[in-house]
Amino acid sequence: MSEMPGREETIADVPVVIRRRKRPDAVADQIRDRIVEHGLSPGDRLPHEWIEPEAWHVSRGTLREALKVLESQGLTLSKTGPGGGVFVASVEAEQAIRLLDNLFLHQPPSIAEIYAIRKELEPLLAASLAGKLTPPAFALLQAKIRLYEDEPATVEEEYRQRMAELDFHDALARLCENRLLGFLCRFLVSLLKDMAACRDVYQQHNPVLRETGLHYQVALLRAIKAGDAERASTIMRHHMIAAEIYMLERTEIRRGHASR
Repeated sequence: MSEMPGREETIADVPVVIRRRKRPDAVADQIRDRIVEHGLSPGDRLPHEWIEPEAWHVSRGTLREALKVLESQGLTLSKTGPGGGVFVASVEAEQAIRLLDNLFLHQPPSIAEIYAIRKELEPLLAASLAGKLTPPAFALLQAKIRLYEDEPATVEEEYRQRMAELDFHDALARLCENRLLGFLCRFLVSLLKDMAACRDVYQQHNPVLRETGLHYQVALLRAIKAGDAERASTIMRHHMIAAEIYMLERTEIRRGHASR
């Protein structure tokens, strides 16, 4: 029967290809679920019966592959010798961020895409810290700013100062009580550090950029210290808008030079 004129294709019309999961991956998921169900913590040893093929009705080779999957994900750690075994590992944020960076290694997001998210999340982050920073945490952020207070003597020093400015935002994210929000903000900062297009911009000489960044960050710390969440959010939003405009303009200028 021919398709009726004007008929729109719906999701139901699109064939769905269901990929069968590999057995080691399925077993790895089951072991992971059991770790969670039993409340095992980093450093705890997996019970011996959990790492026997009979427990999962699979071959020894399949179980070995499943354990490799868990270890590659940073969820477990294998130790040999006396006192050895398979132990629950602690997945560090840095490790997870590096894996996500690699996900975008060959097809990185655009600067505009990154800042579309930063303009939403960074103000939330700033507001969440208002009135909540301890004296040591506040001193840590001030120390980050001091790294780029002075005029850079060389191009290399100016680049290091740009990285220190990003480190300031990373430090803010580390202090966030909302771990998910903090992690997402740290990931975006990591992308900016790793992307070749961004590094090209950061390596360009621009003394005004440092002064602008200092202005926003000093004002931000004052608002956070005063417990003014609304002002902290506003300052950060303006900071992100200004940073986005600068990054996009510099990228276009560099493209123009390259095309000549």
